[in-house]
Amino acid sequence: GKPNNGGTKLFSVSGHVNKPGNYEIPLGTPFSVLLEMAGGMRGGRKLKAVIPGGSSAPVLPGDVMMDCTMDYDSISKAGSMLGSGAVIVMDETTCMVKALERLSYFYFEESCGQCTPCREGTGWLYRVVHRIENGLGRPDDLDLLNSVTGNIMGRTICALGDAASMPVQSFIKHFGNEFMYHIEHKKCLVPVDVQREGSKIYVA
Repeated sequence: GKPNNGGTKLFSVSGHVNKPGNYEIPLGTPFSVLLEMAGGMRGGRKLKAVIPGGSSAPVLPGDVMMDCTMDYDSISKAGSMLGSGAVIVMDETTCMVKALERLSYFYFEESCGQCTPCREGTGWLYRVVHRIENGLGRPDDLDLLNSVTGNIMGRTICALGDAASMPVQSFIKHFGNEFMYHIEHKKCLVPVDVQREGSKIYVA
């Protein structure tokens, strides 16, 4: 491993790769090597984004991720977390608004409802992202999403509020252009037929 990042770690790689699975590698291994171990990008498509440490970890653009090594310090410096080591790989067929809608729905359903910021906030996050995805977004929705996440983070008993907020903040930060395209054009930047092609299951 590397200084402060010794030993090996198990990574569960899923998404648009040829060989999804669990891989044990030394900390400090370049992400490019892990991606190669997972068979590379499915269909030879371009890497668009990676969630490096489970669904609550901030998403990173593909080019940023390719410069990272798989250790806590490198991923933290890039703006995310190694977390559980659940690596979600997304290619160019992915609509980032739809991806965030799915994540936001998960955290909305997972909230136990005990803490008001999380109980109410996760609902707001999902509903706003849902309306953007469905062509009903408003020009101020991105500011609203950032405001809601700011009112959730650090104000709940457990970490689920933060876990629901970090994906929203990072998706908007790195892929805000896709969200604005949805809002302005009432449709996705990634054509529907391209998304369908990317969602097909390939059997080796």
